[in-house]
This record gives sequence, structure tokens and C-alpha cells, in this order.
Amino acid sequence: MKNKLSSEQIEELLNVLETRFESNTNRHKDIEWSKVKAKLVANPDKLWSLDEMERTEGEPDVVGFDKNTNEYIFYDCSAESPKGRRSICYDHDALEKRKENKPANSAINLAEEMGIEILNENQYKELQQLGKFDAKTSSWIKTPADIRKLGGAIFSDFRYNTVFVYHNGADSYYAARGFRGFLRV
Repeated sequence: MKNKLSSEQIEELLNVLETRFESNTNRHKDIEWSKVKAKLVANPDKLWSLDEMERTEGEPDVVGFDKNTNEYIFYDCSAESPKGRRSICYDHDALEKRKENKPANSAINLAEEMGIEILNENQYKELQQLGKFDAKTSSWIKTPADIRKLGGAIFSDFRYNTVFVYHNGADSYYAARGFRGFLRV
């Protein structure tokens, strides 16, 4: 069945997530793994999405807890833009408009297929407070509608101890650009 993990896959994923959680306590102070695990086990569809994040080398980890919604927040925490999500344009419209040398997919399509959302500029900057990410790569980020309407899209990276936000045509794609996602559980 699609979007469902076997009990062995669930156990393996939970072990990977727990090890990462315990190795990066600076990302989630005052959050207990046992509570995160209980929430994950109760939401198998979210586990499937986290497995997709892991499969595409995003290295998802807990970065916060939303008290208003009672949800844990996971971000892709791989050092560089996830390898399994690179060489893609920004969205479906950009993919369709490209006549030659089309990439395999787009960031927005792939995020939707995985059941996650793409980080926005503020979330990307929050992530950078937890470590140094995208020092050699870049990541598409959620583009405001007014920019997208004009054919552009935005991406970010971290260089010279600074988070940079740039623009590009939404149909462009590069081997070193992917996207980072987030998931609420």
C-alpha cells in the first residue's frame, strides 16, 4: 500500500530519528524523545513523510514544538541541500514552461508528493540559527506570489557567515540546488 511503512521500516526510521535527536540536542532543548516518539507512532502518515525526507537525504530532525497546535516541527537538517532533491526547478508551472532539458521534477511538486512543505525565508533563517547549512549548495525557498507571478523564484544559502536570499527564473535548475522541507507532527 502506498504511503505506508512496514513495522520493520517504522522501527528502523524511529531508531535513526532517535539517534539524530540525541546527537543534536541543541536543536530541541526541553523536548523529550519519548513524547516525540509517541506522537510519531500515533501518526503513521507523518512517519511515511519523514521516511521520504530521510530517503532523499534530508536528515529530518525536531527543531521545535508549537504549543498552540500541540505539534512537533521537523526540518531537513542535512548539512547541504538534500541530495535526493537536487536538479529540480521551482514549481509545476516552471516545469511545464520549460521546452528543452526539463528537470525530472520541481521542488513544490516533490514536496507535495512527500507530504511536506518547503521552508519559507523565515524558517530557513531559523534553521541557520541551529548550525551551518548550505555552505556549498543552495535551497529553493517558498516564493511570494508577487515574485512568482513575474516568473521568478527565490533560494537561499549560507556564505561568509551570512544567510543570502537570491532570485532566479523559476524554471532554472542546478546540480547543487534542491529544497528543504518541514513537517508538523
